[in-house]
Amino acid sequence: MLTLILVILAAVIFEYSNGFHDAANAIATVVSTRVLTPRQAIAMAAFFNLTGALFGGAVAASSWNIATWWLGLPSSSSHALIGGLCGAALAAARGDWSVIKWNEGVWPKVVLPMIASPIAGFVFGALFMFLLLIALHRFTPQFVHSLFGKLQIFSAAWMAHSHGTNDAQKTMGIITLALFTGTKAGSFDNWPRWLDFLKTPSFVLPTWVIALCAVTMAAGTAAGGWRIIRTLGHRVVKLQPVHGFAAETTAALIIQVASYYGIPLSTTHVISTSIMGVGAVKRFTGIRWTVVERIVWAWVFTLPATALMGYMLERAIGTR
Repeated sequence: MLTLILVILAAVIFEYSNGFHDAANAIATVVSTRVLTPRQAIAMAAFFNLTGALFGGAVAASSWNIATWWLGLPSSSSHALIGGLCGAALAAARGDWSVIKWNEGVWPKVVLPMIASPIAGFVFGALFMFLLLIALHRFTPQFVHSLFGKLQIFSAAWMAHSHGTNDAQKTMGIITLALFTGTKAGSFDNWPRWLDFLKTPSFVLPTWVIALCAVTMAAGTAAGGWRIIRTLGHRVVKLQPVHGFAAETTAALIIQVASYYGIPLSTTHVISTSIMGVGAVKRFTGIRWTVVERIVWAWVFTLPATALMGYMLERAIGTR
């Protein structure tokens, strides 16, 4: 009972931290372009993160999230969770690397998307922005600003929804895995009848798990993530509504496709590089590459750092 409670508690804490850590992914551009006030943007992101979490289902580290949030670095909550899981599994298997499914899971589902998604975000963001500039070159700046000031609300909402469809599912998967494993091991057989809702004989997401994770992520999003908002929305490149629309639409589309195919993508990587791609079309020298370098280093170290943390924590708990 205690172990299960600790697993669910840790998962909920991670989901909450994911909400305030990755809230900036959806709203940094819409805040920086002043289309919405910070309060309006966070409320909208919380709502659409909730809808995304409720409607997604295919994808099914907190310490790293909090550390990078404190530094204002938009690192990947997805990779933090995966790294922590791999490290803990390796420690539990006493260093047996075969427990990590490299060819079936880690390589095609994590490493390849980790490389491909930032490239896709940058390239497609730049391409979309370039096409928009061609299509809009005859219109006045006032008209473009007014039009995309409205359209960016929808692109930011879509970005928040797509974030929910991908990121919330990871924690749902962790809780469901714990329930499924406990059920198969017979751990719940002698529990009171009122706890029968915990029994999960097949690996299917229980409704209460979906609701718990969705509400927790929305609550975390409502708490805000101002440090990361400042990094993405102000320190990487200065944006106008048309640029925010291009970046958010590009990122949302990539994330939505990944969610459909069950790929646990880093929403942070995609929106960050989409912003960079859009900014490069606007003015390549306008991108603050020193900030970009800090972000990239955070990305590089996320998997190994969280894997080491997971390994050490499992060994510490396992030896007690």
